[in-house]
Amino acid sequence: MAVLFLLFLLTVSVVSADEDGFIGVNIGTALSDMPSPTQVVALLKAQNIRHVRLYDADRALLLALANTGIRVTVSVPNDQILGIGQSNATAANWVARNVIAHVPATNITAIAIGSEILTTIPNAAPVLVSALKFIHSALVASNLDGQIKVSTPHSSSIILDSFPPSQAFFNRSWDPVMVPLLKFLQSTGSYFMLNAYPYYDYMQSNGVIPLDYALFRPLPPDKEAVDANTLLHYTNVFDAIVDAAYFAMSYLNFTNVPIFVTESGWPSKGDSSEPDATLENANTYNSNLIRHVLNNTGTPKHPKIAVSTYIYELYNEDLRPGALSEKNWGLFDADGMPVYTLHLTGAGTVLANDTTNQTFCVAKEGADPKMLQAALDWACGPGKVDCSYLLQGQPCYEPDNVVAHSTYAFNAYFQKMAKSPGTCDFKGHGSCIFPGSAGRNGTLPNTTSLAPSSNSTTSGCHSVYIYGAGSFTTSVIIGVLLMSVFFL
Repeated sequence: MAVLFLLFLLTVSVVSADEDGFIGVNIGTALSDMPSPTQVVALLKAQNIRHVRLYDADRALLLALANTGIRVTVSVPNDQILGIGQSNATAANWVARNVIAHVPATNITAIAIGSEILTTIPNAAPVLVSALKFIHSALVASNLDGQIKVSTPHSSSIILDSFPPSQAFFNRSWDPVMVPLLKFLQSTGSYFMLNAYPYYDYMQSNGVIPLDYALFRPLPPDKEAVDANTLLHYTNVFDAIVDAAYFAMSYLNFTNVPIFVTESGWPSKGDSSEPDATLENANTYNSNLIRHVLNNTGTPKHPKIAVSTYIYELYNEDLRPGALSEKNWGLFDADGMPVYTLHLTGAGTVLANDTTNQTFCVAKEGADPKMLQAALDWACGPGKVDCSYLLQGQPCYEPDNVVAHSTYAFNAYFQKMAKSPGTCDFKGHGSCIFPGSAGRNGTLPNTTSLAPSSNSTTSGCHSVYIYGAGSFTTSVIIGVLLMSVFFL
């Protein structure tokens, strides 16, 4: 099983939390092969992800999320802030169309008004609080204000002099916005949304911040950062960023607005100027972040006050502009394959994409080769599986037989469809195998790898079962369970 997820002076800290911390994911859509809403929801269910944040209020995705129980934060896109912030009627129409039309079937629990407005479109800052108030008024009119909170995500860059955290304060040029904003959050019982990226703090520190400190790796006591004003010890950058925001709010005399981290993560790939954007570092950061949040350890300023966090992000977004790293923050590729296998062990419920909780689709033993070929042709054609790895001279060409090739294609389709029921049937010629399950003779099928490793080289397909970038040898899979599932 996989496991699984932030703070003026200690004596005046009165922030409280009503529930344990949770881990959610952001769902961006800048993909050239964006999965369908049904496929997205199937992946969320397979990974037991119960909290998501959308960057808009996509109708198709909200409909697909209906009756799943998944808690959804919808967003007013930045380009709509000016209109909504200047018109109560426009705000009411937005809520009617994007919220009221979907609840209660879709469990919308928050509305994020834009994203990093103060630093990305400062010309909209004067109407930001009005936008929050108008959206909230529409919720009140529909008796939804009790279940749906309204806030706006901020970049941590609006916090100045952020270390030590006790010296932190918001950029004072934003006080005319920040003070009424915090009053609104306080009066409505909402939370301060913060985008916290230790990766960027590390990159911009020019070596001052140790990599281990950014990645939540254990530090010896003499290496921990100490706030000389409070004597609080900081073992990781994430907690320091969150506490800086808490102290900045305290500076403005707000001590009871909790923080939700709406974005945090680490890129798994970068160009030559970003040598620490690697699979292993992304894996380490997100695995440790999940563990940190779900342990409800809070931060040094507010221990035991959980900091619920949304990981940025669900999918790698190949269409995002900018540096290579901008395209590689995802936990999954568009086909539903994990970009890496999270280091999550023990008991848990969220993000079960490790090697102890996997199912694969293989060609059924004794299947008619002609029928297998027909199913293979379908998977590589209408099924839209990338079968280029099966071409002569490519990594998965050998062994060159229909059983091995169809196993590859069947499993690629099965994983692409997030293991949805019926997607490993192929007219009765596909079967599921489960790690740790025994087959008829307690043996493994004699097939090629089930998918190419995302970090494989020209040396060819490995003779192991591979799930995304994480792999495990055949010794881990001790048997095969064949099962027929209904017609595709």
